[in-house]
Amino acid sequence: MDGQHSTAPPPHDRPSGLPSRPGKIIAVHISYASRATQRGRTPDQPSYFFKPASSLAGSGGVVERPHGTELLAFEGEVAVVIGTPARWVTPERAWDHVAAITAANDLGIYDLRAVDRGSNVRSKGGDGYTPIGPELIDARGVDPAAIRVRTWVNGELRQDDCTAGMIFPLPRLIADLSQHLTLETGDIVLTGTPAGSTVIVPGDVVEVEVGVPGASSGRLVTTVTQGTTPFSDFGAQPRVDDTQRAEAWGSRAAAGLPEPFTLTDELREQLHQAPVATLSAQLRKRGLDNVVVEGVRPNLPGAKIVGTAKTLRFMPNREDLAKSHGGGYNAQKRTFDTVGAGEVIVIEARGETGSATLGDILATRAVSRGAAGVVTDGGVRDYDAVAATGLPVFSLGAHPAVLGRRHVPWDVDVAVACGGTTVLPGDVIVGDSDGVIVIPPHLAAEVADAALAQEKEDQWVAEQVARGNAIQGLFPPNAEWRAKYEETR
Repeated sequence: MDGQHSTAPPPHDRPSGLPSRPGKIIAVHISYASRATQRGRTPDQPSYFFKPASSLAGSGGVVERPHGTELLAFEGEVAVVIGTPARWVTPERAWDHVAAITAANDLGIYDLRAVDRGSNVRSKGGDGYTPIGPELIDARGVDPAAIRVRTWVNGELRQDDCTAGMIFPLPRLIADLSQHLTLETGDIVLTGTPAGSTVIVPGDVVEVEVGVPGASSGRLVTTVTQGTTPFSDFGAQPRVDDTQRAEAWGSRAAAGLPEPFTLTDELREQLHQAPVATLSAQLRKRGLDNVVVEGVRPNLPGAKIVGTAKTLRFMPNREDLAKSHGGGYNAQKRTFDTVGAGEVIVIEARGETGSATLGDILATRAVSRGAAGVVTDGGVRDYDAVAATGLPVFSLGAHPAVLGRRHVPWDVDVAVACGGTTVLPGDVIVGDSDGVIVIPPHLAAEVADAALAQEKEDQWVAEQVARGNAIQGLFPPNAEWRAKYEETR
């Protein structure tokens, strides 16, 4: 290692209690209902990843948090030890192939997840990242739906669940894996972790225990230490974002992150009341001038849209790309099929007016999904029929040609350039007869309040002008007129 030496302990060839060094360690991604609820996603089927045998460790060892990382997390789990080879077994007979169960800690570094995309080679494959033990529980006579797993950090109970709460029962996992590969004697299946997994730091002591009536694995003890050897620049470097922090800690609140922006009914109503022109003026006062979607006009006279952006990006048509991206369940269809209630579909069409970007069928789908509207810097076909759906659409006008004449549907929920301005997924979109503007979510409430206050003042000024007063000194109000306005308030 060019003179660099790891301070990590050497991996154990065979943690205490295991009959042999396993040929395979297979882990399940999400398997407990409590964990799925915490993550906000429930898988339809189990999915798996491998861990190397070199990651094994026994009780009483240490695990390094690598230099330059921050998100080492524990996962207390039930480890299943295969007793006899299993291939194409049924769920009813799968447990017959299990020799024992014990405690495991499926440790992982969230800072290293991005590159491997679910395989977890870097994030969970490190030396000492699979402590197991200390004692085996004979699987004979064990009810696979009545196994308890508990985890403590520095003596505080953090996880306490039972396999009865699994989405995928243990025998089903064994049977499913046996459809794809032979589970051999000594192989280990890590069966997933319940809710409660969170970040641990150097100095923390983690204990995991698995138990059934009358038997226990004992406590599997692991102490966290700090690594000192940095990763070399010829490999992927650790990186984190707020999404990874929230998942590692278990929630945004636990990670000390603010809750994501929500366009409340109250704020939505305020933005409905505020004219786009006034909102634009308030944004400019805050240094944001390039927030107008240039050139688009509403298909419905007097239409007003307010919502958060769901973005769709089109690329210029190219025949080979049209075949690979334009047919089937393409990005355009996925967007209209998944738009949420109150969202505005914002389409990047590069200002191309020689083709349409939607028609009446997609508009009907958007209405059925509760979409707030569509903004596109391209054309619309079936123009009158789209208007008849009642969906507010802001566009560059009508065009009879289908999408493929000029565009290839490319991507969903990405940053787009629409009408000369950048729109990010989740940005607040407001449109009326004056046009469409984009409001950064963190400014939406502030700008709405200021715009409504400005509207009241402008209305009062207009009343004074209507009474014959000169504009000079009144618009905007000087100190004298300002004092008079404050009196009326």
